Amino acid sequence: MNRALGRRRCPSEALALAQNCLHLRGMSEVPDVDPVHVDQRDWRHIVVTGGDRVRFLNGMVTSNIATMVEGDWLRTLILSHKARLLSIFEVHAFADHLLISCAPELYETTFETLDRHIVMDDVELEEASLDMHTIWKIPEDVWTARPVFAECPDPASDEAIECRRIEAGMPRFGVDVSDANFPFESQLVRLVDYEKGCFTGQEPVARVHARGGGGSKRICGLRASGDVPLPVGAKLSTADKPQGGQVTSSVVSPQFGSIALAYVHKSGWDEGSTVTVGDREATVASLPFTDS
Repeated sequence: MNRALGRRRCPSEALALAQNCLHLRGMSEVPDVDPVHVDQRDWRHIVVTGGDRVRFLNGMVTSNIATMVEGDWLRTLILSHKARLLSIFEVHAFADHLLISCAPELYETTFETLDRHIVMDDVELEEASLDMHTIWKIPEDVWTARPVFAECPDPASDEAIECRRIEAGMPRFGVDVSDANFPFESQLVRLVDYEKGCFTGQEPVARVHARGGGGSKRICGLRASGDVPLPVGAKLSTADKPQGGQVTSSVVSPQFGSIALAYVHKSGWDEGSTVTVGDREATVASLPFTDS
């Protein structure tokens, strides 16, 4: 087991694979619609090796690592034993290792959580340095586009990246979600495989899923009229609940107008419902946002 948290170079064979494999598979096949090139040079990477790597990681995350084959990619979550969110990251499968990629603010939590659970397992963790970027042509790509292991040729602005993220309904850790939230309170529930078997936090999530899959609040999309974004942090009310939620992210999208992500109480989260944010009305929309 590797107990060091210091920055390390990826083993040469892993670096060569990561730079060349998955490159073409990272490209979306949808038509060009204002593509957003997301420069992820600051993302952190962990090479996971050892004979128990698949079994170990599969028991730690919400997605099914056991079914991955060489060249596969997925996004997944680590939950606490009480099913609260701890980390969001991506996993890439190679012939002799798994590669974890995560946003820099989640690296220490991810590394330390995994490292703490390695006891008698044949698993090694080692940090890697890699160039990486992702191309988001449409909102759904934020969820499904594979990363490209190469330098980003035309980095988008932070504003363009944030706009596309909100259009997709992708929660950002520390902004829309935190370690106080459950996966079923947002679109992150897409990353939970209820059929895979045991993983940390499975029992609380499975109980909620068996009862219908939702808690008392959920991140929803909001559409408002005008060309001014809804204020982040603003409280909202539903028809039945004066304290019915709160805006977490907002933007004026060139394609969809004034849109936002907001926690909405179950009394008003149905698509098409009207909520009030200050002196403005907004309509609850499905995520990702669409033109329909």
